[in-house]
Formats: sequence, structure tokens, C-alpha cells
Amino acid sequence: MLKNRDEIAQQYKWDLNDIYPNWNQWEADLVKLKELMAEIPKYQGEISKNPKTFVEFIDLEEKISRLLDKIYLYPYLQRDLDSTNEVASVKLQEIESIYANYSISSSWITPEILTIPKETMVKWINENPTLEPNRFPLMEIYRLQEHVLSADKEKLLSYFGQYLGVPSDIYSELSTSDIKWNDVELSDGSKTTVTNGVYSKVISTNRNQEDRKKVFEALYNSFNINKNTYASIYKSILQRDFATAQSRNYKSSLEKALNPKNIPLDVYTSLIESTKENTAPLKRYIALRKNALNLSNYHYYDNSVNIVDYNKEFTYEEAKNTVLESVKPLGEDYYNGLNTALSEGWLDVYETPNKRSGAYSLNIYDVHPYMLLNYNGTMDAVFTLAHELGHTMHSMLSTKNQPYPISSYTIFVAEVASTFNERLLLDNMLRNTTDPKEKIALIEQAIGGIVGTYYIQSLFADYEYQAHQIVENGGAITPEVLNNIMENLFKDYFGTELTMDELQKIIWARIPHFYNSPYYVYQYATSFASSANLYDRITNTKYTPQEREKAKNEYLTLLKSGGNDHPMNQLKKAGVDLSKKDAFNAVATEFNRLLDLLEEELKKEKGDI
Repeated sequence: MLKNRDEIAQQYKWDLNDIYPNWNQWEADLVKLKELMAEIPKYQGEISKNPKTFVEFIDLEEKISRLLDKIYLYPYLQRDLDSTNEVASVKLQEIESIYANYSISSSWITPEILTIPKETMVKWINENPTLEPNRFPLMEIYRLQEHVLSADKEKLLSYFGQYLGVPSDIYSELSTSDIKWNDVELSDGSKTTVTNGVYSKVISTNRNQEDRKKVFEALYNSFNINKNTYASIYKSILQRDFATAQSRNYKSSLEKALNPKNIPLDVYTSLIESTKENTAPLKRYIALRKNALNLSNYHYYDNSVNIVDYNKEFTYEEAKNTVLESVKPLGEDYYNGLNTALSEGWLDVYETPNKRSGAYSLNIYDVHPYMLLNYNGTMDAVFTLAHELGHTMHSMLSTKNQPYPISSYTIFVAEVASTFNERLLLDNMLRNTTDPKEKIALIEQAIGGIVGTYYIQSLFADYEYQAHQIVENGGAITPEVLNNIMENLFKDYFGTELTMDELQKIIWARIPHFYNSPYYVYQYATSFASSANLYDRITNTKYTPQEREKAKNEYLTLLKSGGNDHPMNQLKKAGVDLSKKDAFNAVATEFNRLLDLLEEELKKEKGDI
């Protein structure tokens, strides 16, 4: 049953006092921020004259950025806890407006930096140690020079900055604040309101296919009723992305998404191609599940329930202890760091009314990471905890080892630590279980990770690519167009064993990343492939103890490196080369290995062997 926030113990809720004790302190820092921002225009025309002025300016920029992180995220996090929080909403809009104006008044900065010859900039950095943390980001400005406009054009574009996020804001309101959840009565006579959290729990634990169908239809109808509005919002995002790309001399929105982090376009296309070429184990798995569950028709809402009747619930305390125990192979420092991450006030654990769905970890350099969960006691929820703690440890290690300008790791490597933690958890639980059903459920959890994090995210990446291309080629976007893309992709990936429901096609309306972070989801798949390769090098006994220790140290170095290099280079240093298709093909190999193991365990369960 959904609890109100005041019914939940403080130890399971965020302590936002670590950022600010009250709104008065927030307001005081806001005044300070405005004063610092007002100093920026005074440097226009001056920063290129001498290194002393340039150093002063870079120091001022960092002070503004670090203060802005706190001021922005304080209301942002409050609003995620309650989308109807009027005070937080007003404050958030206020800081967004201030930042939009600041973007206009500071739009001259990058063009003016580019008037300084690169050789001169290198000399200034070499002679001024305080500039060293900024070497990589400053050199990136020169690498991306062709996509920087003249000062007057940059200023013109900056006027539109505040409005570029409006489609995402509208989507958030429609899918969170204003969404109408539907009620259902299940086969046991219980009645429930089908929220995202309730849906996830029912489809993963309820053995009755008709009940799963009911909650599926209830949830998806909450989105389908507004399908035209969702399609209109998404069309505006696609158009915005292409317009922004063209304005900066990119050929496509994909190029604009990848080039700033120096990701080759063929990494994206290779991922899609490789995944489509390796759908055989996915189709094999669906056929196996259909048979094992004794279903005449297999639907997407049948994809989460365990083959065996395994509905063990884990208390949050059990989940914490299990995850903590599982990371011991990464050493004492990592273990102690994770223990700190589980401190009171860092996690908001349970689902509450108007709370943002899903889970995330969000870092504030001068405070600590905050993790949002909607913990519901399922095995999947335990793995979600491990996943988010991976992000948090990545942030903690980067913050500890990198100065602010290069402390933030890119999205491209963001999911490596999270999926690596999930693999550690899986191995630990498999070693410690004596329950045959739990072992099968755990193998399925591992396979579910491959399906959900690699195959489904590659499918979604393919969807985004096709949708963007339609707009970039002058085509129309309607609910039917988006439904057709999804229908064809699910048929390609899952084959004929999956019965396609009409409502399933609307899945594009309930994926927040499509609206909030276009071209994000492919990085789940690339990171999953990366962590699979890293995990093999660290744990596989085919390598010598010395080789495994070296691989572990290289992995931890990756987590400590923040954003000090291009992500492809960071992964190469850790031993993963995503420019080679083999890095992706390895996922299908692991999938088939797990399927063999699952079939063997199912035979044991039936007593066949």
C-alpha cells in the first residue's frame, strides 16, 4: 500500500539539510550567485589580454558553477519527491530563469576564448598550475571550434536556451503531476491503483496472466489516452534537436549528441547492427519462457514474471546488507565507500504520492550523491539498489580524485559501474543460495539484465534513431508513425513468439529518457557491453591472479578518472575497445551461456536429471 511521506521513518528519506538547512540559506546563496554572475560581463574583451586576468575569470566561473549546482538541485530534488510542491516549483523556475539570463550574458565566453591561439593557451596552462585542471575542457573548446558561432550568433541562440527545455517540462507534468492512474481489481479480489511502481511489482510477481494483463492495460491506457499530446511533445523535441544541430553546423542530431564527447558515429550504428544480428538468443529465451510458463500466447507483460514461482520479498535492510557484502571483491576502500553511501539521508527509499518514478543517483560535488529509489521488496528492487550504488560510488571516487572541472564522468561510461555492481550482486547471491528456485530466479535476473539493459535499450536507441531521421528527412510524426516504429522493432527483436498488443506500441510515451535526454539510452547498452568485458577480465579464472588484479586496478582507475579524458579513451585504458564489434558480440555469447545454465537448472527442478 502506498504510504504518505510522513508515515515513513526519516532514515529512509533524503536529508536535504546537507545542501541547505532552509529556504533562507538558499535565498542567501541565490543573492551571492547573482552577484558573482554580474561580474562575468566585466571580463568581456579582457580575458584574451593576459593570463592573470584569464586565471581570475576561470576561478570565477568555477565558483558560479559550484554554487549553481547546489542552488538548482535543492528545489529540483524537492520537486522529485513531490511534483505538486508549489514552493519548489516556483524556486526551480526562478533559478532556471536566472540561469537563462546568465547564459545570454555569458554567451561571448567561448568565442572569445577561441580568439586566443591554441599555442598561447597551452603556454598559459603550462605556466599557471591553477589552470591545469581546466586543460582538458579548454582543449576540447579548440577541438570543437567549427561548432562554435560568432559572439553575436551565440548570444542570439542563448535567448532561446530557456525554452528548449519546455517540451521536457510539459512531458514531466503530463506524465507525473497530471497523469490519471487507473484502478483494477485482481483475481484475489484486491483492488489497486496502477502506478508505475505497482505495475512493476505485479508483472514481476503475479503468477496470473490475466492479472498481469489488467495492470498492463491499466498503466498503458494512462498514457494512451493522451497519445496525441505525447506525440506532439515528442515531435517538438525531435524538431528542436535537429534545429539545434543545424545551428551548430552538425549534419544530424545524432552527430551533435556524440561529437562533443568524441564518440564516433559508427559506435552507435555498430551497436544497433550488432544487436539486430544477435537476436537469436533473445528469441530462444522467449520461446523457452513461453514453454516453461505454459502460455498459449506470450505477451510483453509476461516478460518479467519468474519462470518458477519465486516471490521472495527482501526488506530494505536485507537488500542493503546483501549489496554491501557483494562488493568485497573490489577491495576494502570500495566496500567502505559503499557503506558510507548507504548513510542515512543519502537515499529516498520508498514510493510515495507524486514522487518521481524510477531510480537515479545524482551527485553534488560539494555535498554528496543523492539516490532516489521506489523500493518495493522484489529481487529486481535489490538489483536496482546495487545499480544506483554503482553510480554513487563512481561519483564518490571521481569527486575524491578529480578537481571540479573534470570531476563529472560522461553519460557514455555512466552505466559501467552500475551494471558491474549488479554482476557482483548476482554472483554473490548465486554462491550463497541453497534454494533451487532462487538459483533459477537469479539466473533469470542476470538474463533480465541482458534483455533490459542491452537488448531493450538497443531497441530504444534504434527507435530514437529512426524517429529523428524521419524529422530530419522532412517526414511527419504522429502516434501511428511512432507506434509503427515500435511494432516493427519488437517484431525484429523478439520474433513471432511474442504476441504484440496494440497498447504495447505506445511504450514510447512512457520512456522519460526520450523526452528528457534524447540519445541517452544507447549508452546503457554500450556501458553494459563494457562492464561485461571488464567483469570477465576481473573474475574469470582463465586469467592469472596477477592479470585479474591488474584488471581490477584498471577498472577502479576508470571510476576515479571522472571526465579527465574522452570516454572511449578511458575505456581503452581499462581494456575495452568499443570501436570493435567483438565488444558487442560478447553479450550474445554470455546470453547463450546463461540460457544453457537456465535450461540445465530447469531440468533439475523438474527432476529430469
